[in-house]
Amino acid sequence: MADETVVEAAARIPKVVVVVCLLRGYKVLLGRRRSSLGDSMFSLPGGHLEYGESFEECAIREVKEETGLDIDQLEFINVTNNLFSEEGKPYHYVVVSMRAVLADHQHAQNVEPDFCDGWGWYEWNNLPKPLFSPLEKAVQAGFNPFPV
Repeated sequence: MADETVVEAAARIPKVVVVVCLLRGYKVLLGRRRSSLGDSMFSLPGGHLEYGESFEECAIREVKEETGLDIDQLEFINVTNNLFSEEGKPYHYVVVSMRAVLADHQHAQNVEPDFCDGWGWYEWNNLPKPLFSPLEKAVQAGFNPFPV
C-alpha cells in the first residue's frame, strides 16, 4: 500500500516539456502524434526537459531527435500550465514554447515513427485538425508564434 502511495504521488508531480514553433515563411512544422496522450492530434515537435538541461538545449535535442533538423535563431516565446484529467490518468505539464528557424535548407524526416505519423508544414491561419490540446488552447487564446 505504501508503494502505491509513492507511485501515485510521483504521478502528480508536474513535468516540464519544451516545444518548438519551427517557422518557415508563414508556416509552422507539425506532426501527427502517436501517443496515449493526444493520439492522432497535430502537435509541435518537442519533449521532456532532462535534468540539468537548458530550454534551448532541450529544444535543439528534441527537434533533432524527432525530425532530424538543425535549428537556428532559437528564442523563448511563452510558458503555459496544462492539466490533463479527462484522459483517465491525470497529467500536469508545464509547456515552454520556443521559436526557431531552420539552420539551412533541410527536409524533416520522421525519425521516431513510433511516436509520430510524419511531419508537415502548415500555414498558421489554416492549421490541421485536431490540434493537441495545449496547442489548441494557445491558438484559441490568440497565441501567434510569428514575430510582429
